[in-house]
Amino acid sequence: QVQLAESGGGLVQAGGSLRLSCVASEGTPSTYARGWFRQFPGQEEKAREFIAGISWRGGTTYYADSVKGRFTITRDNAKNTAYLEMNKLKPEDTARYYCAVIDYYDGNGSARGWGQGTQVTVSS
Repeated sequence: QVQLAESGGGLVQAGGSLRLSCVASEGTPSTYARGWFRQFPGQEEKAREFIAGISWRGGTTYYADSVKGRFTITRDNAKNTAYLEMNKLKPEDTARYYCAVIDYYDGNGSARGWGQGTQVTVSS
């Protein structure tokens, strides 16, 4: 069963940076695309915003307009880990961030293996 665990969140000032990590449970094939999502306070789980995706080889990525040019998704298949480098953070980036195994790098299809998420809070 696929299970992911996110880490690396925290409190940062506007303009700052954070790097999130997403480790897959042992036995999870690395041949899955991975995606990062975020859920804003008061928002339902089904409304999570898909913000970045990466193909299983890492050669193709997708970004939502809201993060394009500021966030970078990468992965290390040897460690079965995906990362989200977040730069130039804004207060509106404040959310709980989740990663998932996704059917396609552009977010089409289903997502599974949700972890507990990691909180990112950006102060103004």
